[in-house]
Amino acid sequence: MGRRLTSEQQAGAKPEGMRQPFRERRRSSRQVEPPVQTDRGPPALTPLRFSTRQLAPRDQFAAWAAYIAPLLDVKLPDDMSLDAGFQVDHVVWNLGRLLLVQQSADAYSFERSIEKLRASPIDHWCIILPRSGTMWTEIDGRVAKSQVNCVDIKSLGRPFRGRTIKAEYIFLHVPRDLFSNTPHLLEISNNVVVSGSLAEMLVEYVMTVEARLSSLTEEELPLVVQAMREMIISCMIPIAGRIKVSTKQSSLALMERARQHVQDNLASAQLSPLSLSRVLGISRTQLYSLFETSGGVARYIQKKRLLAGHAALSNPSQRSSIGEIAEQVGFSSAADFSRAFKREFGYSPSDARSNGGIADLVPMPRLLDKHEHNTFEAWLKALGS
Repeated sequence: MGRRLTSEQQAGAKPEGMRQPFRERRRSSRQVEPPVQTDRGPPALTPLRFSTRQLAPRDQFAAWAAYIAPLLDVKLPDDMSLDAGFQVDHVVWNLGRLLLVQQSADAYSFERSIEKLRASPIDHWCIILPRSGTMWTEIDGRVAKSQVNCVDIKSLGRPFRGRTIKAEYIFLHVPRDLFSNTPHLLEISNNVVVSGSLAEMLVEYVMTVEARLSSLTEEELPLVVQAMREMIISCMIPIAGRIKVSTKQSSLALMERARQHVQDNLASAQLSPLSLSRVLGISRTQLYSLFETSGGVARYIQKKRLLAGHAALSNPSQRSSIGEIAEQVGFSSAADFSRAFKREFGYSPSDARSNGGIADLVPMPRLLDKHEHNTFEAWLKALGS
């Protein structure tokens, strides 16, 4: 016989499946912390927009060629006619430490020649993220093919040429000093196309940023740029060990050291081709070879000094006199500075300070400036200055 339950047990017994669910017994009250609320400032970015869609078809490609001239010389494919038109939309967002460009364009070929490099002080890195279509770029006889879900890195400080079919791209124009602690890593990756998980993660992150460009605040921009920088470097690290460093690539890394030394010592009266060759431990002949595409060592140093002076003069918060600014960027006198400045920009330092009627030619010192005369060229020149 089975064991008989007591009357108390029978009263408390419940059929299987009817038992009370487990209830947690709290020994003390709990308070759930609400999400931390942060006060967001107003949107910081106003894009620059360029399009040929409103122009007559025959005028469209000429307008594009003039617009992109600070970077590239472009031409139509051989089987294309000017009368067929050339549709391009080019939108630039200035994040302060880099430019994010959204571009949709018909097929064209392009070249950044040695002559273009000598005429232009723009030597940033260009990170290319194709959304559709394909681009082929040749550097030193080696052709790289960039396509969807890949990351393509190029130096605007070296000559190259190539072509693209009708396509959509995101371009990130990034100043060299953003990668000042990893110059060798990027130089050996010049004209390298990266695919795989890390590349796809960078693409996804940039797309996420792109969707929020119109709402980003000034306080958020440095954090966005820093995250983008780290992800770009992460894409390059896996391929660094696979690339045999050639003599040419070693020279490129040496050039990065030279550029950084110049940037760090613009105010020094001792900065010269001779002092630079001593710092780098190379002969003056080797140094001149390094700076051949920049128009020579002395020319490169002077351009950097003038750009730094221009940025100071154009900054409304900068109260120093022209003579003081001349000294700050390494000129021995205000007169020497003014003469060199006028030759370089076509107007005087006092004109640059007043911004009277020439703002569209000025490398803007404050990349978040929403001045209506900002231009793509001005933003490119101001990066890293």
